Amino acid sequence: MTTGRGRWLIRDGALFDGVDGKVREGHSILVDQGRIAWVGPDADAPPAAAVIDAGGRTVMPGLVNAHVHLANDGSADLAAQVRDDSTATAAYRAVANALITLDAGITTVKDCGAADNVVIDLGRAVEAGVVPGPRIVAAGRVITMTGGHGYFMGVEADGVDAVRKAVRGELKKGAGFIKAMATGGVLTSGVKPTQTAFRRDELTAIVEEAHHAGRRVSTHAIGRDGIENAILAGVDTIEHGFHLDAELFALAIERGTYLVPTLSAVGCIVAQGAVGGIPSWIVDKAQSEVERSRAMFSAAVEAGMNIAAGTDAGTPLNPHDGLVEEMIQMVQIGLTPQRTLLSATREGALNAGLSEVTGTIEPGKAADVIVVDGDPLADITALRGIVLVAKDGSLHRSSLEVRKDRTGDLMEVTR
Repeated sequence: MTTGRGRWLIRDGALFDGVDGKVREGHSILVDQGRIAWVGPDADAPPAAAVIDAGGRTVMPGLVNAHVHLANDGSADLAAQVRDDSTATAAYRAVANALITLDAGITTVKDCGAADNVVIDLGRAVEAGVVPGPRIVAAGRVITMTGGHGYFMGVEADGVDAVRKAVRGELKKGAGFIKAMATGGVLTSGVKPTQTAFRRDELTAIVEEAHHAGRRVSTHAIGRDGIENAILAGVDTIEHGFHLDAELFALAIERGTYLVPTLSAVGCIVAQGAVGGIPSWIVDKAQSEVERSRAMFSAAVEAGMNIAAGTDAGTPLNPHDGLVEEMIQMVQIGLTPQRTLLSATREGALNAGLSEVTGTIEPGKAADVIVVDGDPLADITALRGIVLVAKDGSLHRSSLEVRKDRTGDLMEVTR
């Protein structure tokens, strides 16, 4: 459980607010009723019922994981787990994974597919305070062609009219965005990762229906032709994008398309598959794409493509607390620490359609805040030392002392 909302202050922080990528030493943040009420120098800080001294540590927005599957827990065979789980079991997994996610400092996620409404419903439960967890924007079921990638957690549809109906059905159930499959993938038996799935006119219809409803569209796309179809159809995000090239980078940048690279998705399979019990046909497909995924990301960084950090958490041996490790990989391959932090804060929120709610530390935004024991701009691995997590103004966990005044309500930290 998390604490109730109140009026409290974090002082003496090295503030990375996510607005411009700069750090401001000796800054305070006032939180009031779940919102950021004030940000400024320590000397000007207003009174509060409770004060947390950051001791010069880095204070920054809560992290955003732009690609997760909360109903799955890293089982060696995701399709088998989806097939075998009852709705109740999938829901239990999702609740457990949501808590793991929040503990890791991830205060917002995009859930990119589940077999039914369990994650949409979990998002509502978190918002209502029934269970703790990150803010969840959930796609519900993916939209895929008959027998296409992810059919076991999707709506199978063929042709323009059918995909329109499929999108409308997921929107009716409460989908916060639409996830469509433009190509094959690694985790579906009998499907090649690079094969083209939906035609461009089908993808265009999906985008039209989602955008009419004010929802964004994320597209699983690995092969080049499928990626091109998706970008030209107007999708908002390319998930994975392993076969992006210079021509497609330019097209995506022109249209403002995001990339969520999910380096962990194939990386975890290749690193652990031989001993982790992952079916050999999954390992073989991941091995065929892992080097391309890293080379593509390096080229995407050089091209200046819009990037949001995401891990594909819940896929084989890919944990829900792994976003920091993904970010470390991103820096190792060539993204600057500053851009990497922004990819998991400001850009993650923009990608999720939540830029008015979270992603930066500004007055009026939700008080999604973490404190890091170190300077991740100097050493990205400092993110392994998150010592405080607050979401919507509720202090979820902290190893920092909370000082209370004589009139203020006690602040509880229960994790």
